[in-house]
Amino acid sequence: MLRNATERPIAVDLFAGAGGLSLGFEQAGYDIAAAVEYDPIHAAVHEYNFPYSTTFCRDVATITADEIRTRSSIGNREIHVVAGGPPCQGISMIGKRAIDDPRNVLLKEFARLVKELQPRYFVMENVAGLTVGSHKQLLDEVVEIMSEAGYHMVLPYRVLQAADFGTPQSRRRLFLIGAREDVPLPQYPSPTHTPRTIKGKVPSAHDLPLGPSVWDALSDLPDADAFEALLTSDETPVEYGVPSPYAAPLRGIVKDIEDFSHSRVFDPHLLTSSARTAHSFVSISRFAATEIGTTEPVSRFLRLHPEGVCNTLRAGTAADRGAHTAPRPIHPNSPRVITVREAARLHGYPDWFRFHVTKWNGFREIGNSVPARLARAVASALLRSDGVTPMRGSEVTPGSKGLLSFTSMEAERHFGIAERVIPQRTRKVS
Repeated sequence: MLRNATERPIAVDLFAGAGGLSLGFEQAGYDIAAAVEYDPIHAAVHEYNFPYSTTFCRDVATITADEIRTRSSIGNREIHVVAGGPPCQGISMIGKRAIDDPRNVLLKEFARLVKELQPRYFVMENVAGLTVGSHKQLLDEVVEIMSEAGYHMVLPYRVLQAADFGTPQSRRRLFLIGAREDVPLPQYPSPTHTPRTIKGKVPSAHDLPLGPSVWDALSDLPDADAFEALLTSDETPVEYGVPSPYAAPLRGIVKDIEDFSHSRVFDPHLLTSSARTAHSFVSISRFAATEIGTTEPVSRFLRLHPEGVCNTLRAGTAADRGAHTAPRPIHPNSPRVITVREAARLHGYPDWFRFHVTKWNGFREIGNSVPARLARAVASALLRSDGVTPMRGSEVTPGSKGLLSFTSMEAERHFGIAERVIPQRTRKVS
């Protein structure tokens, strides 16, 4: 069991992005003592949302456990969990170790930092496709490496569906959980909700409560197209509607009894992360003619069904891979794509959580992240297995709003980076 029961257990988030995993683990009862993120813009957003944490804007291959401990508040304290989603792309030819493929170097670095930091637990999350075909070889090699490092794992590893844990979005993610040999082995969390389908259909028989719908997530949000200010800004004062039981905790109106996070100081009358998208008349006409729960034939965007769940929100590609924007769902009631805030609601982010002011970065930060309720379920399973009773966090004031509007160069300067690490995005003119 965790030795000091008067403190919240601490977590280290690798490949942290804007902080989806960080948020879920904080909600479970952890403090995010340190986070490592390579992209300066996303690292700045993480710093805004988790000001009590130390955010390292670094390539994980260049950072050591000693640096993480000494440059954060961790020091010689025991780390309860190291979590992260290392990207992996390469599969070697038969007869070679997939883990040695240069494209999988970040998986090896994740394993290295777990071995160096020696947390009680580790959680690796990744794409569900890692469990099938030749990719399974790579996952099996990760299990072998972690076993040699003194961790026993909860096998078989599991693919978990976010909609099974109260998220109004269909999103499947692989989780591999390991425990140090001297601590209890946890179990994967069991579903808490019966999910709806994308087309709004509900199973005829179920024992679990019905999961929230798209409309549960969006109904109290005012229409962004009604505010001229959102053509040049991502925020404006508004009057909200009546929230659903799902949305009320995200608004901060009621407290989710299973949420042990630090409350945040924020303006509950300010609509944020809601910059408008200027559609052409032709696009608006096509979107309006698309039936709910179906795909618009030209853009291939899904028009969300209000009684269904959202399809998986994607991140698009980074600047070095074309800076392509991922398909954004069409709002169920308005002939436009959803805003960043609406995507955040469908992902389980509370309204105090902010994203980069640009739509491109904001959607990438959401599309690359783990839904909070799914991350919380996994994190809570670790604490239960270790006999840790969660303690509610204290109030926290977010960081400077300037962190949300950095250009790449400004973010690099903020983190003391001398040479550009992320290629500049080339904006396409249509």
